[in-house]
Amino acid sequence: MKKIVYLSLISIAFLASSCVEDFLDRKNLYDKSDESYYRTPADIEEALTGAYAAVPIEAGNNNPIIVANLMSDDQFGGGGTNDDGFHGTDAFTLPPDQNYYMNLFETNWEGILRTNLILKRFHQAEYTDEDAKNQALGEAYILRAFFYLRLSQFYGPVPLKTEPEPANLPRATPEEMYGQIMQDLKTAIEVMPSTPYQSIPIARSGHVNKWVAEALAARAFLFYTGYYEKDDVQLPDGGTVTQSDVAGWLDDCIDNSGYRLLDDFRNNWAYSAVERYPYAAVNGLDWADDDAGGNPEILWGIKYSPFAGWSPPSQQMSYSNQNVLYSGLRQQEHVPFGQGWGAGPVNPQVWDSFEEGDVRREGSILNINVATVEEEGEIALVDDPATTEVVEGYIWGSDNQVHETGLWCKKYLPVYDSTALHSTGIGSIFLIEYGTPDNMQLWNMQDDIIVRFADVLLMAAELNMNTAKGDEYLNMVRNRAGLDDATSTLENIQLERRHELLGEGFRYFDLLRWGIVEEAFQTANNIPVKDVAVETTYTVTYRPETGGFLPIPKSEIDLSEGVLEQTPGWEDWL
Repeated sequence: MKKIVYLSLISIAFLASSCVEDFLDRKNLYDKSDESYYRTPADIEEALTGAYAAVPIEAGNNNPIIVANLMSDDQFGGGGTNDDGFHGTDAFTLPPDQNYYMNLFETNWEGILRTNLILKRFHQAEYTDEDAKNQALGEAYILRAFFYLRLSQFYGPVPLKTEPEPANLPRATPEEMYGQIMQDLKTAIEVMPSTPYQSIPIARSGHVNKWVAEALAARAFLFYTGYYEKDDVQLPDGGTVTQSDVAGWLDDCIDNSGYRLLDDFRNNWAYSAVERYPYAAVNGLDWADDDAGGNPEILWGIKYSPFAGWSPPSQQMSYSNQNVLYSGLRQQEHVPFGQGWGAGPVNPQVWDSFEEGDVRREGSILNINVATVEEEGEIALVDDPATTEVVEGYIWGSDNQVHETGLWCKKYLPVYDSTALHSTGIGSIFLIEYGTPDNMQLWNMQDDIIVRFADVLLMAAELNMNTAKGDEYLNMVRNRAGLDDATSTLENIQLERRHELLGEGFRYFDLLRWGIVEEAFQTANNIPVKDVAVETTYTVTYRPETGGFLPIPKSEIDLSEGVLEQTPGWEDWL
C-alpha cells in the first residue's frame, strides 16, 4: 500500500463573546472573542478548520451516508436484532421524541454558526495575497451552503440564519432556503481562483474549491427543481440561476478543473490496495490514494486520521470513518474485508439490475452467494477470483445479523490485511501503515467521498438530457465501466446513477427529486433475506405523508416553544 497524507480533522471551539469571569478586574489578554479574532489569514484558516470539523458526524448511526443508504430502496436496515435505529431509519418509524437524529441535526448547525462567524468578520482579516483571500472566502460560503443543503435534503427547509446572533426562527420556505444555498455557491464560483487539480497542494486535500462549488450548485439545483417542481432558482439578491447557468458551471468543471475519471472504477476504493486479495491482484488493481498527488476523481472527501479515540476534545471517534465501521461485516472478518455492525445489506434487485460485463457490479458489491456452500455456515473458495469473491468461513446470522442478503457494498467495507500488530493476526491496513488505535471501532481511515467526478458527469448528462453533449457525458461513465454507448434518456441516466453511485448516499435523494420514490419502494417487496440465519422475506417501507424527510428532534421543537414546526407527517407520531 502506498503512503497517504491525511489532514487531521481537529475541532476548534469558538467563543461568540468573552464570558470569562474576571477575578482580578483585569482584561484577559489570552481570551479571544469574535471581535478580536479573524484578524489575520492564520485566524481565518484556523476558523475554517473548525467549520470543516462539522462535516463528519460523531455518531456513526447518524453518518449522512449511512442514514441516506438505509432510507433508500438499495440497502436494508441490517445490523442485529436489537439495532432499532437501523430498522427504524429503514422503515421511517423512529419517533421525534427519541431524538435519534440529533447528532446529524446539531452538528450541521454548529457548522452554520462557525461559517456565519467567519463571514461576518471576514472583512477584518488583512490579506496580502488576493487569491488566498478569495479562496478562503469561497470556502466559507461553500461550507455554509453545504450544511444547509444537507439539512434541507434530510429534514426539508430549516430556519435560515445568515448571522451568528441567536434567533428563534421558523422554517424558511423552499424558495428562501435554496435561494440562499445557490447565492452562496454562486458567490464562491465567482470569487474563487480557477486553480486546476494538478496545481492544488496535497496539503489542501480535503478542502473545497471552485469546482466543488460548481458541483454542489448542480446537486442543489437538481434537487430543488425536481422535488419542488421549479424551473429555476430565485436568489435573494434578485438574480436568477437557470438550468443553462448550472450546465455551464459543470461544463467549466469538466473542461478546466483537471479532475477526471480514473481508468479503473475499482481503484477508487480501498480494497484495491490489498495485494493478497485475489480479486485485486488478478485485475491489477491499485488504490488511487494520496501518494502520487491524490485521487483525480475525488473533488471533495472527508479526510480521516489515526488519532481517533473516546476522550474528546483531544480525541474523537469522528477522526475515524464511522460509516465504514457501521457498514462492516457483523462480528466477522475475511481478508480483505473487516468487521463492523452490519448495517445496509444490499437489495438483491440491485445486483440483478446490472448489465452483463459491467465491472461495477463486482467492483461495488461483495457477493458471498457466488461461492459453493461446503457446510452450514461456511463458504468455500470460488474458482474465478477475477470475477467473483474469495470468502472462507462466512457465518450467516453472525451476532444476530438480520436482513442478510449475502450482498454487501464493498466500497465502504473495512479493509484488512494480515499483520503481527493486531492480536488476532488480522488488522486494518491503516493500523499497519499508520499505527492507528488497535481497535476495530477506531482504525478505519478511508475517505467518505462527498463529490466524485463521475457524479459531475452524470449530473451534466441529466442537465443536457437527450442531446449529443448529454450522450457524451453519460458514455464517459459507461465506457469506463466496460459498457457500450447509450443515449442520455432520463431512464438511462437513472439506472446509470444507481449503478455508479451505489452506497454513496445519493440514491434516496435521487428518488425523491425524480418523483419515483413510492414506485421504487413498491418494487422492493418480499425480498428473500435471512434473519439470524433463518430464511424469511423483507419489504422496504416508505411513509409518503412525511414528504420523504426525517423528523426534527423533538427537543429542538420544544426549545423553540413551537416556533420551529415539526416535519409534516411526524407531528403526532409516537
